[in-house]
Amino acid sequence: MSDVMLFRDVVRERHSVRHFLPQPVPDAILRAVLEDAQRAPSNCNTQPWQTHIVSGAKRDALSKAILAADDAGQLTPDFSFDTGDFPGIYRERSKEQGAAYYQAIGVKREDYDQRRHASRRNLEFFGAPHVALLFMPQVGDNVRVAGDIGMYAQTLLLSLTAHGLGGIPQTMLGFYADTIRETLSIDPAMKLLFGISLGYPDRDHPANQYRIQKAPLGESVTFHQ
Repeated sequence: MSDVMLFRDVVRERHSVRHFLPQPVPDAILRAVLEDAQRAPSNCNTQPWQTHIVSGAKRDALSKAILAADDAGQLTPDFSFDTGDFPGIYRERSKEQGAAYYQAIGVKREDYDQRRHASRRNLEFFGAPHVALLFMPQVGDNVRVAGDIGMYAQTLLLSLTAHGLGGIPQTMLGFYADTIRETLSIDPAMKLLFGISLGYPDRDHPANQYRIQKAPLGESVTFHQ
């Protein structure tokens, strides 16, 4: 992938990567991506993101700790999330995404064990050599800060794509906030919104072969003139 890709191509090439090659990203490239993300907009230029990049032995230890927490049922999310709360069309889109993914990797709907194994791949960072954990301070009702983190994350994801890399935003990592803070010695005042596993995509893996269709503009955009 070239740094001179057209913006339109970068946006359309970006997708959630769910299987990575093991090779680490060179430090210079990783820093270049983070420098791009640092240019993201934020309310009043507060730049509230606190990003922790975890690699190597620390990455392996973190995955082990999260898996152990999952086995023990120790979920400690800083923010609520339940797909059952999605109403109407949003729930339909969520179901379509899940069905497309499981079909791509050959997991049947009724195969609970394989579905659980596929879900726990989140906690192994889908084999990615790096994971970025996006923490934030608590300010008011947190909505504005969370929006800032979202803009930062999208900038990071687009930069990954432009550099021939890939990433996947993972709300599921946020379910183990206390475990992650303890493992990485992070201030409890900083709250974990989500993580992004990142690295070189395994482009031949079935998990990376499918694409989700996006809704037409008419379903989400209203023009007032």
